[in-house]
Amino acid sequence: MTSVEETAVALGNPASEEFRRAVGVLEKVGLTQYEARAYIALVARGVGDAAGLAAAAGIPRTSAYKVLESLATKGYAQPTGGKPILFRPTPPLDVAETLKAAVQEVFEQLAQLHRVVAEHGEPQLVYLLSDREKVVAKIGDLLDQSTRTFILTTPQVAELRDGLGKKIQSAVKRGVHVTFVTAALQRLPEGVEHVARENLLATEVLADGEHALLAAPGLDACGFTDNPILIAHLKQFLEVVLDKGPETPPA
Repeated sequence: MTSVEETAVALGNPASEEFRRAVGVLEKVGLTQYEARAYIALVARGVGDAAGLAAAAGIPRTSAYKVLESLATKGYAQPTGGKPILFRPTPPLDVAETLKAAVQEVFEQLAQLHRVVAEHGEPQLVYLLSDREKVVAKIGDLLDQSTRTFILTTPQVAELRDGLGKKIQSAVKRGVHVTFVTAALQRLPEGVEHVARENLLATEVLADGEHALLAAPGLDACGFTDNPILIAHLKQFLEVVLDKGPETPPA
C-alpha cells in the first residue's frame, strides 16, 4: 500500500489526525462538525443509513438523520430510498468543483467591488463581527430594522430559520416583504417568499436596500455596511441571483 493510500485509509478513522484535519477543512467551507464527520464516514462506507453512519462518524444517533438530510440539501449526499433510508455521498471531486466554482464567483464579485470602490474613492465602511451567535444576532437586528424588504441568501437556512423564527414572523406581520434564497424543498416560515437556488456558499442579507451583510459559510464571521457604493454592488448581484429586474418594494 502506498503512502497516499495509507493516508486515505487513515482518513476513515475518526481517531486519526487525518480525520480531524478533514473535519476542520469541511467546517471552514460551511459544514457543521457533525455534518463533516458524517460526510467523511459516508465516503468511507460508500452508502449507509442514519444508525450506521452515526456509529461510524461518532455523532449522536438521534441527530444522524437530520444531519444526513442537511448534507443532502447542501449537495454532499443523495438519499437512495428504502427503509431505513440509505444515503450515498456525492463524489468528493464533484463537491470540490462546486465549491471552487462558488468561491471563484464570490471572489470575482469582490474583485469587481474593489475596483468600484477604488474608482469612487470612498472608504470601505465595513464593520466586522466574529462569533456565530453574534452574526445570527446581527442578522436578526437587520430584520427587526427592516420596514419594506428583507432578502436573505443562505445555505444555512435551518439554523437561521430556527434562530430567527419569531423575528421573521414579526417582520412579515409588519408588512415587510421577506425573501429567502436557498435550496429547494426547504421548510420556511409562513409568509416568506422562497427563491430556489442550489450550491450557495455564503450568506448575504440586503435589508430595505440600505443595509447589507455578508457572512462566511459557517456563519462564524461577517461584515456589514450601509455604504451606498457597496450596497449598490450587492443589489446588482442579488438581482442576478433572483433572476429578475431591480427590486421594487411592495406598496
